[in-house]
Amino acid sequence: MKKVIATALAVCALSAAAPCAAHAQGLELGGQIVGIQISTEGVLVAGTGAVETAEGSASPAEEAGVRRGDVIVELDGKKVSSAGELIGAVEALQGESAELTVLRGGRPLLLTVKPARSDEDQWMLGMWLRDGISGIGTLTFYDPATGLYGALGHSISDADSGAVLPMDEGSITEAEIVSVKPGAAGVPGELNGCADLGRVLGSIEHNTEHGIYGHMNRPAGGRPVETGEIRTGPATILATVDGTNTREFSVRVSRIYRDSDGEHVMLSVTDPELCSRTGGIVQGMSGSPILQDGKLVGAVTHVSVST
Repeated sequence: MKKVIATALAVCALSAAAPCAAHAQGLELGGQIVGIQISTEGVLVAGTGAVETAEGSASPAEEAGVRRGDVIVELDGKKVSSAGELIGAVEALQGESAELTVLRGGRPLLLTVKPARSDEDQWMLGMWLRDGISGIGTLTFYDPATGLYGALGHSISDADSGAVLPMDEGSITEAEIVSVKPGAAGVPGELNGCADLGRVLGSIEHNTEHGIYGHMNRPAGGRPVETGEIRTGPATILATVDGTNTREFSVRVSRIYRDSDGEHVMLSVTDPELCSRTGGIVQGMSGSPILQDGKLVGAVTHVSVST
């Protein structure tokens, strides 16, 4: 029987972002797939590169000290809210130097940039920019007493730089799985889903290393559950791998350990059907709740592709 290893985050660590819900006794289980949409606070620098000019290659951003993972929040003291807005503001400079305010490690930094004129007659700084992201993930829990939910099990980060995206606003929506790309050794696999942007379920208010959190505007519809302490041995996860059908699959917790981020576990999928359909844990299943003795004890966070 094929086993795929995943990392899971113990429910006690959820208290870092959701102290009301992490130890509540009246939660509702997740397992449903949801669409995720967020816009960033400022504009994330996904990378820097050269601008081809009539005089040769130039790298204005690199020369100014801009780094991948920086978040641009102002140009010459004026707030920057989107990539399009920044591109327009750089063009308006017509080659004049300007002060760029970036956040690096959460701290503001002032850099002087001078645009270069490309051989396509555009003023550019030589950066790849990102001002939002969309995708799918799995709901972990919902607290009917407060409307609070937790999902995803890990932060929403930039795929290129690995930086946690500084969030301006976001929402979760209804979604469904349309196909599965099975995982294998060295290949994580993924759920391919379709989000319904017209059916908003709630807001995203916090993007943390332990998951995303916010409030839902209607009940999630999951069964009531208490929280418990995780241990090694048999367990189950709730996940959606076909349409909108949430099902329970068997796994085994093989190791529990602590590091600077909190308590974690290693688990392997033992359910024959899930192994056959997905190859184990795949991208999109992050946030799937982990159950032992009918209690919520953790959430799937990451996939290991080494075995």
